Amino acid sequence: MMIKEAFLKEVKYDKQGLVAVIAQDVHSKKVRMLAYMNEEALKKTLETGKVHYFSRSRNELWLKGETSSNYQYLKSMSIDCDGDALLLQIEQQNGISCHTGNSSCFFRELKEEIVQSEGVKEETNLQQDNLSENMLTELYNVIADRKAHPKEGSYTNYLFEKGVNKILKKVGEECTEVIIAAKEEKNSELAFEISDLMYHLTVLMAQKGLTWQEVESELKKRK
Repeated sequence: MMIKEAFLKEVKYDKQGLVAVIAQDVHSKKVRMLAYMNEEALKKTLETGKVHYFSRSRNELWLKGETSSNYQYLKSMSIDCDGDALLLQIEQQNGISCHTGNSSCFFRELKEEIVQSEGVKEETNLQQDNLSENMLTELYNVIADRKAHPKEGSYTNYLFEKGVNKILKKVGEECTEVIIAAKEEKNSELAFEISDLMYHLTVLMAQKGLTWQEVESELKKRK
């Protein structure tokens, strides 16, 4: 941990007076975007709690979300070992980071299959074979245990502490992101967002004392 003054002294700006910034979602850990800050943008971000960047194309300071209302709220900031890149943990307002309307700027994925060594393939296949049929139950058990035994810095405990209204808000946001991801050509982003939704639904269930076994029983009635 570094105090503010020491942290600012460690930042190494390039010849244009800029430093690269990666914005990562504090909850889902999704990389939201890559942008740049100058010294003024960095100080504004720390002073206000709302993320400011420097636009290289417009050559001006800009508050993220100023025109779209898709603000980014700073939760934490780290600096890399060389001091020439920053990592922000942010909470994304409305779930949209990209000017295209996508949840992340990194929505275009390489279509070709990535070549893997035989050892990596074998390990991947083994992991897939070992996936439990009761994955949702296991997830529920982990979340329930976290509720019973709180851990400092845990996002799950943060949700429980905030209560059911916060959890419901997150479920609603994740539903929106599932809809946005469903518009994409490839399903990788959709799988990511559905996973986020299932996690937050499971937190809601644990908060209300509802189990996946009860949901399964209800589903069996609908066959």
